[in-house]
Amino acid sequence: MSRAGSSVKRWPGWVALALVIVGFLAVGVTRDTGPQTEGDRIDAIARRIACPICDGESVYESRNNASVSIRTEIEAQVRDGVRTDDEIIGYIADRYRGDVLLVPRATGLDTLVWALPVAALVCGLAGLVVAFRRWRLAARATPAPTEDDYALVERAMRDADEP
Repeated sequence: MSRAGSSVKRWPGWVALALVIVGFLAVGVTRDTGPQTEGDRIDAIARRIACPICDGESVYESRNNASVSIRTEIEAQVRDGVRTDDEIIGYIADRYRGDVLLVPRATGLDTLVWALPVAALVCGLAGLVVAFRRWRLAARATPAPTEDDYALVERAMRDADEP
């Protein structure tokens, strides 16, 4: 009865923790205050696009000629006001064969590339929780050693010490 009682007392806390984490993730993913000015919008788009020549730099950071021309293209399209940020990024990604995206598109294979490691981590953590729970239950089910067990170990150690 005490094991079942303690188990019942613990799971609401875990459920509440899981709900809080899911809530924070949902707010973090959907929250978008959006840039206020054209300059902020240009900078936000430039931060999401990688320099096609530099390694690990965004178009916003890089001073390479290719990055400067991409920033100029972004600025022209923002000033035209015809395309959304995602459409501008898609246009540039199509022009450079998708090799310039710092943040991948949320479709198709790009989604799998980002989602699979997260799913593997969650499954791994769940597996560890299950394994630790089984080990703990197995340890509780193991009877305490008796005097005979201690005597057996003592004899084995004595026999191992003798040449």
